[in-house]
Amino acid sequence: MPEYGVYSEVGRLRKVMVHRPDLSLRRLTPANHDEFLFDDVIWVDRAIQEHDAFVRLLKDEGIKVYYLQELLSESLAAGEKTREWVIGQVINERTVGISALDAVRICLNDMPPVDLAYHLIGGLTIGELECIYMEGLSRFSLTAAASGPDSFILPPLPNTLFTRDSSSWIYDGVTLNPMFWPVRRLEVMNVAAIYRGHPMFRDSPPFTFYPPSGDDSPLRIEHFGLSSMEGGDLMPIGNRTVLVGMGERTQPRMIEQLARQLFCHDAAERIIVAPMSHNRAHIHLDTVFTMLDEDTVTVFPDVVDRMPAYSLRPGDEHALFTVTREESFLAAVTDARGIDRLTIIPTGGDKYEAAREQWDDGNNILAIRPGVVIAYNRNTCTNRNFRDAGIEVLECEGSELSRGHGGGHCMTCPLLREPL
Repeated sequence: MPEYGVYSEVGRLRKVMVHRPDLSLRRLTPANHDEFLFDDVIWVDRAIQEHDAFVRLLKDEGIKVYYLQELLSESLAAGEKTREWVIGQVINERTVGISALDAVRICLNDMPPVDLAYHLIGGLTIGELECIYMEGLSRFSLTAAASGPDSFILPPLPNTLFTRDSSSWIYDGVTLNPMFWPVRRLEVMNVAAIYRGHPMFRDSPPFTFYPPSGDDSPLRIEHFGLSSMEGGDLMPIGNRTVLVGMGERTQPRMIEQLARQLFCHDAAERIIVAPMSHNRAHIHLDTVFTMLDEDTVTVFPDVVDRMPAYSLRPGDEHALFTVTREESFLAAVTDARGIDRLTIIPTGGDKYEAAREQWDDGNNILAIRPGVVIAYNRNTCTNRNFRDAGIEVLECEGSELSRGHGGGHCMTCPLLREPL
C-alpha cells in the first residue's frame, strides 16, 4: 500500500487532513459573512467542540488525522524556500498595494512559523500589522489610510474548514484546485506549501495532475479565469472512473484539463460528468450525492433524479476525447461500478423534511469504510433511512458546523484511502 493516494470513495480511510475551526471563523460578522460565502455567523467555541468530537470518531476508527494548520506551520519551519514561496504568492502589489508591500513582507518574514501559519489562514488586519511591525502605516499607504485599522491587509480564509475543496487526491496523484470565488483562492497556496515543503512529502513529492507536475504558473491566482474546480465535485469511485460535478464551482473548461491529465497518465479511463444548476443549497456534487458502500449511495432526489450525465473517455488520433450522453447520472454510476443494481437511499422525510435535511448536509456523508459512515445527528430522517438499509451510522453533533453548509465529506481531505 502506498503512503498516499485515494482509490475509492468508500474503501477503508487510512489518513485524512482536516482543519479545526480557528481565528478565520471568528472574523465572520453579520456584515461580512456573505462576502466570505457563509449564510450566518458561527458560535466558534461550540464549533470547535463539535469538530473535536468528529475527529475523535475518526481516530477511534484508527484513522491518522493531520491538521492543516499544523502541517502548514511545520512546512514553513522546514525550509526558507517554502516560506519565501508562500509569502511571494500571497503578498504582492496587487494584493496589498505598492506602499504596504515591504512592510507586510517584513512582518510576515519575521513571524515564527506557528504565527505565520495562524495568520495565513486567520488573516491579518491593518491594526495588527501596525502593532506587530510599525505604527503609522496609514501615513504612507493609501490602502491603510482609506481602509482603517480593522480592515484586512491579509484576508481570513474561513472556508479552510472544508479541506475537501482546495486539493484532491485522485488515485495516485493530487490536484491543487483553482477555486471559483476569489475569497477562497489563497487556500490553495497554503495546501500547495504543504505538498511542496512538508517533511513527509520531501522524499516523495506527490505527483500533481493539476497544475501539471513541474509547472507552477497556473497556481498564480490571477490566472484562474474561467477554469475553476473544487474538490467537493471530484470523486474517484474505483474501476478507473472519476465522478465530476459540473456547475458554478467546477466548469467544463477545467474538467477537460483534468481529463487530459488523467488520461495522458493512464490514471483513469472514464470521467462521468454531472451538470448541476447554480444553487446555494447544492454548490457541489457531494451536497446531493455521496457513496456509503460499494453499491449504495445517498441522493437528494429533487436534484439527482433530474441530473443528466456525460462520459468522457480517451479519444483517438482525431480527437482528444469522446463524449457520450448517458441515460442518467445514476445509471452511469451503476455501469461504472460494474454492478447490476445500485441501492439508492434518498434524503429522509417528507418534502419539507428532505429539503431541510439536505440543507443541513444530510447527503454530505463521509464513509470511513464500506457500509460505515459519519453523519450529523440532526438529520434524523436521513440517518434512519441509512440504518434501515443496513448502513452503520456514527453520529456527531453539527449544530454549528452545519451553518457553513458542509458535513463530514466537505470537512475532510483524504490522503490515503484503500481501493474496493
